[in-house]
Amino acid sequence: MRKTILATAALLAGTACAAAAQTFKTEAFTVEAETLARGLEHPWGLAFLPDGSALVTERAGRLRLFAGGVLSDPIAGVPEVAAAGQGGLLDVALADDFATSGTIFLSYSEPGEAGAGTAIARARLVRDAGGNRLEDTATIFTMNRKTNSGQHFGSRIVVHPDGTLFFTIGDRGAGDRAQDPSDHAGSVLRINPDGSVPQDNPFAGRSDAAPELWSIGHRNPQGAVFDPVTRSLWTVEHGARGGDEVNQPQAGRNYGWPVISYGRHYSGLKIGVGSEADGYEQPAHYWDPSIAPSGVAVYEGDMFPEWQGDFLVAALKYHLLARLDRNADGGIVGEERLFEGAFGRLRDVAVAPDGSIWLLTDERNGSIIRIARATD
Repeated sequence: MRKTILATAALLAGTACAAAAQTFKTEAFTVEAETLARGLEHPWGLAFLPDGSALVTERAGRLRLFAGGVLSDPIAGVPEVAAAGQGGLLDVALADDFATSGTIFLSYSEPGEAGAGTAIARARLVRDAGGNRLEDTATIFTMNRKTNSGQHFGSRIVVHPDGTLFFTIGDRGAGDRAQDPSDHAGSVLRINPDGSVPQDNPFAGRSDAAPELWSIGHRNPQGAVFDPVTRSLWTVEHGARGGDEVNQPQAGRNYGWPVISYGRHYSGLKIGVGSEADGYEQPAHYWDPSIAPSGVAVYEGDMFPEWQGDFLVAALKYHLLARLDRNADGGIVGEERLFEGAFGRLRDVAVAPDGSIWLLTDERNGSIIRIARATD
């Protein structure tokens, strides 16, 4: 009965959205925005399956499948999450062999005796006559210092072409943790799909450092993507009052927080020693004032060839999508702001198999929005 209600609601919503599709002019062309689904509670991450359907997380702890225009019931088998503050069920990513293994990865805030901390789980998605469910769910990473803070969990997952997993963890609201290499907080991390540590990690083998670390000195990176242009990982992270950053994290490097920043504390006071200092990396791009960037994608598709290779950054503040124009070498050379104020807080952005762009709105009644090229 519930599936019938959901299907009917989706059909009615689709009819209404088709009639009320919005159009927007960009610098090069006109696009149409269609709301595909509503009623998601603070959706956070989205990953496309090979058949064009998509997995969507809700911060409250639910994982759903959007397929054939219908949003599924919550999928069983999700690990227990600490859904409070900025924590909960966060990102979702597919293993590189998903087509044969069904393996997915989830990031989430894991409850514990000392509070909560970012964790990574691996599971197998099963879709059969018995319904959708996760099997063999196992936690493969747990951060090494849980606290009661409800802030700055990160946490995006990127499956690298070499098979390893990159993921991000924020400073958990305590900036000095980002400068401590023995602490997982405030860093980009890298593990194998089974949770073990790659032997070539830059901090592996050190007695004074956590071996999973890739880079340190990050405030709260909530966006990460593998870039096919430069064949490397890129991240976007929240600054304080200004100083949001785009970085290309390199192994073993320190990205400065809270020693250097292009922003200021919310009180207006200076952060650290200023915007640069020896031993700390500079961002590839920054925003001041802050746009509160979250998910990021690299555009690859046929629908918008003018944007090929550009970064698309979802922003919570100003409710916009920032397109970062890039040159042939991957350098950022300009910015276009899209849809400002149109949809609400944008939490994630993904490029669909057909080249359209999908957005998640981080609202209590959150939506999936599809952006397509307008037809003449």
